[in-house]
Order: sequence, then structure tokens, then C-alpha cells
Amino acid sequence: MSPSTSLPSRRALAAAVITVPAIALFGGATAGANPATGTAAQAGPAAVSPQAAYTSYQGHVEVIRGTAANPRQLTGTVFNDKNRNSRQDRNEPGVAGVAVSNGRTVVKTDKAGRYVLPVLDNMTAFVTQPAGWQVPVDEFQFAQFSYNHLPEGSPKLKYGGLKPTGPLPKAVNFPMVKTQATAKKQQSCPIASDTQIYNMLQMGYARDGAVADLAERDDYAGCGILLLGDNVGDDLSLYPALKDIYRYSNGPIRAAMGNHDMDYDAPDASHSLDTFRQQIGPGYFSYDVGEVHFVVLDSIEFPLKPGSKSYNEKITNDQLIWLKNDLRMVPADKQIVLATHAPIVDHRNVVVDNASQLYDTLKGRKVITVGGHTHTLENLRPGDKRAEWADKGISELPFTQLIAGAVSGNWYSGALDEQGLPYAFMTDGARPGVMTLDLQGSEVTSRYTVRGESDDLQLALGINSPRWRDWAAQAKAWQDNKKQGPMPELGDPNTVTPAELATGKTWLTADFYPGSTASVVEVSIDNAPSTVAEHTQPATGESLRSGWEYSDPFAATRNLQSSGGVTQASPHLWRLPLPAGLSAGTHQARVTATDDAGRRFTQTLRFTVVADS
Repeated sequence: MSPSTSLPSRRALAAAVITVPAIALFGGATAGANPATGTAAQAGPAAVSPQAAYTSYQGHVEVIRGTAANPRQLTGTVFNDKNRNSRQDRNEPGVAGVAVSNGRTVVKTDKAGRYVLPVLDNMTAFVTQPAGWQVPVDEFQFAQFSYNHLPEGSPKLKYGGLKPTGPLPKAVNFPMVKTQATAKKQQSCPIASDTQIYNMLQMGYARDGAVADLAERDDYAGCGILLLGDNVGDDLSLYPALKDIYRYSNGPIRAAMGNHDMDYDAPDASHSLDTFRQQIGPGYFSYDVGEVHFVVLDSIEFPLKPGSKSYNEKITNDQLIWLKNDLRMVPADKQIVLATHAPIVDHRNVVVDNASQLYDTLKGRKVITVGGHTHTLENLRPGDKRAEWADKGISELPFTQLIAGAVSGNWYSGALDEQGLPYAFMTDGARPGVMTLDLQGSEVTSRYTVRGESDDLQLALGINSPRWRDWAAQAKAWQDNKKQGPMPELGDPNTVTPAELATGKTWLTADFYPGSTASVVEVSIDNAPSTVAEHTQPATGESLRSGWEYSDPFAATRNLQSSGGVTQASPHLWRLPLPAGLSAGTHQARVTATDDAGRRFTQTLRFTVVADS
């Protein structure tokens, strides 16, 4: 994406971003702690991004200390914080009809904005932001809409967990302000999945890459950004620095948790999210923007038994109970976007163990599910069928399943590009980036922005020939042998011989990033009439097609020469056999791809036919 001339350079912006005090980088306390979560949330001048497109409403949940009237009931008010000081003053009325939850029960506020919820021994209470309203954010732009209740705090955990919250307070009040930004029917909602930072070097890669792209955009002030889990890579002391690199966002930020965001030393599942809850927010929640209801679930079950370090991709029963109660508050015909870190399915298999149970809960609803976790970019449509899904009891996909790619791509692997960032091609051939859901009323379309590029870059073209496949196998063996000896030589990958063309298995490949089974890819060679290319994963009930013949040479060549996962199957790859009668010399292929929203993208590739020798 081309930066505005009024902005500082991306390098200058990068140098200015990480400003968290050193103590905060190692999990230390910060001044002005939010009384609801213990994280910093100071009132005062709003943080403004370099784009100056979004002035945040900073604040925090109001906790009224004192003895609760009933120790088994949490009470409070959702109120219009007119003066934005995070306290309900006399002239600030309650907001009626707002959903508030303890993680299981969901109630709506009365005409005075009051609510009453049963108290659970270990719970996070949270409010569902209605369209036309906005909850406050902290100084890093992270939304503040929850209160943790754990009187004695967490057991001893490496990264701190939850601090003791003490006795149930007299009241917990949730402030919000009126705004047209969240009421508009037209919204853009970026989904940034798997930032997955393991160290400060990778923090810089994220900061200078997709996160910098988001700071340069001004189209998501209402909806904000959803971080879709695996925000860090096991080291939870990196949360403050992670929040800091996102602080220049031009809209509020919410975050799902992933399997690398957990307290791995938690004695049981009830404490596996304690540090996340303390520093980021609830493990699951909902909010409304425009005419769409967003639901965020935790799709990681951990630990499977006390002391175990293994996890399952699964929606817990408590969440399913909460989801049913949440949806009872939502009109039956309202569009729902349900986001989980681990996707319900991907193009290879069913990911979430109890997918059928979740689908049953959603039956009859208008739903789009969005996931991350797999470090792939996918657009799977209702009616798609795979043998692997059928084996798990899903005869066909009931809802659109999007998988949002990854900010980290293939875990920051591969050679460095011209900006000094790892190429990090993912195993489906897609490049690192951010998915955006564009809302127009209840209609939802998705787009993908490759890191550092415009939205027009949606195709990667290559030549998959017998010579390339032989080289790919040798290069993979070289990698598997710890790169002993010289790397196998490839030469020009876009050069083919008449003998290769005669096999019928020399393909022009088109990796169409937003592609689905409803997409069409057409190829014109040397200005001849266009021919429709074959979708390599048509999702008509077949098993996964995998191997070098189903690879994207554009991405695989680069990773095979350096590091990272290698593409051998992709849900968005098309191919067309090159004609056997092409004459010696250079030819041009023009590829036009049309996605399921009718958007057309065109790219050309020049390749050369040479003598067999």
C-alpha cells in the first residue's frame, strides 16, 4: 500500500512505535491501571495515529468498590459517558436493552441501564457493544468492556495471570458513548490473525509490515481491528510490546486468544487464559457493528488433563451455552460473523472437534465463520464438499468459512524482501497480510491485502513443468538434509521445452488469493481467445489433491531456496496446460480472475519455449 505523502516514512514510523517503558516489556506494572483489568487505561488526551483519522475514546470500566448488596449477584449500569471520564455522573443516563454477560448467562439492561447477573467464582463479565455506541479503549486502542472476578487471583503462573480482584464490588458499570461510526451500514473490518511474535526481531517485522499497513489505513474507525489469536508465540511477557506496535491503529482493537496465547503452566483449564484476561480481554465475547453481530469464541481446549501440555481445537460447553444465550438476544434474520482462532474447517480437514455441534447451534442463522491458526488464506463456500469433511460427519459446508491468512505469514520465514522483511509465503502460496470484511448492510464481502501492497495484487503466476517438479523434489531433499552441499540449480523457472509441452503436464499456474469454488480464472496466450483454467481443489467431494503437480511454483520456489513451508496443495490455485504446439521463442499469458463478488483482476506472465537441449 502506498503511504500518503503527509505521513512519516514507514521506517520513521517503525522507529517511533515501540515506546512502552522497559519494565512493561517484562510484565511490570504501569501507572494508571484500569481498575477492571489491572492494565493501563488512563483518561486524558486521546492517542492519535499519524494518519489522524481516528480520535479514540479513552477510558475504562468503572468499578465501585464497597460491599455488594448480594455477594452472589453482580450489579451495575451500562451508561452514556457523556463527558468521557469513565464515571457515571448525575446527568449521564443508563442505556437500556444492552446485553451483559458473566460468560454463561446473558441479560439485557432495564430502562435505567441496570443489570443483575449471577456471580461465578471465576468469571469475566462483559458488555456487548450495540451499533451506534462505542466502548472505551486504553492508550493502545484496545477495547475496554470487561471485568474480571477472581477474588484470590491466579495460582502461581510464569507470566503473572490475574491479580486478586478481592471481594465482589458494590457495582461494575460499563461506560460507552454514542457514535455514528459504529452505526453506519457500510463498514470495513480488518482481521489480523497470527501476528505470532516469538522475539523482538519478529516484533519489528510485524511492526514494519502488516501492522504499518493498518496504521496507514483510515477505513475502519467504526468496526476496528480484530486480532484473531496467536498474538504472541508462547512468551506472554511480549503482550505490552505487541499492544504498543498496534497503538497507531485508526480504530478500536479487540483480540481473540490462540493456542500460543495461553498460560502453559496453568494447572487446569479454568486458569489457562488468566494472563490473557489480565492484559488483553475476555476469551470470548460479542459486539455489534452496523447491521452485523460479531461473535468471538475461544476454539482451543487446554489442558486436556491436569499437567498436560497438549490441546484440542474445540468449543467448550460453557461457550456453547453462552452462545445460545447470546443469540437469543439477536434477531433471527441478523447477519452473524463468528470468529475463532482455529477455523471450524479448512480445505484439508475438519479442524474443530465438535464442529457438527457448533453448526447445529447456528442452524437457521445467517452466518459467516472466520478463522486463523492454519497460516493459510481460504474462502470456502456453502455447499463445498470434501471427503475429509464427510468422514467427520459434515456432508457439505453449511456456511461460508474464511481463513484470514497471517500477519506472520509462514512464521517470518524465508529470505528477506526489498523492505527487509521475510517473504514468509504460507503453505497455500499466499503472502503475509490482513483480511478485511467489508459490510454493506447485512452483506459481507472479504478482501485480502498483501503486506506492503495494494488491494489490486491478488494473483501470483508461474510455470509448473516436469523440470520444475524434479528440481522441487531435489531442493526439498536438500532442505531436509540440513542444506548439506550445494543447493540444486533451477535456472529460469519460466523456460520450457517442446518435450515438456508434449507431456500435457506443463501448466501455467495462477494462485488467486481470494479464489473460491465460485471463482473463474481465464487464460489468453498470445492474445488468443481465453480458455477457462482448472481449479485444482474443486471441493466436489474429492479427497485433498496434494503433491508437486498441485503446487504453486511462484511461492514454492522462493521457500525451497531459503526456508519455510512449501506449497503442495492450495484451495485457491488454478492451472492450465500450455499448448503443445507453441513455437520457440517468448510468449505472453494474460490471466483474468473473477472472484465470487464479481471483482476482476488481471496479470500477465512472459515465458519462453527453447530447444529440448
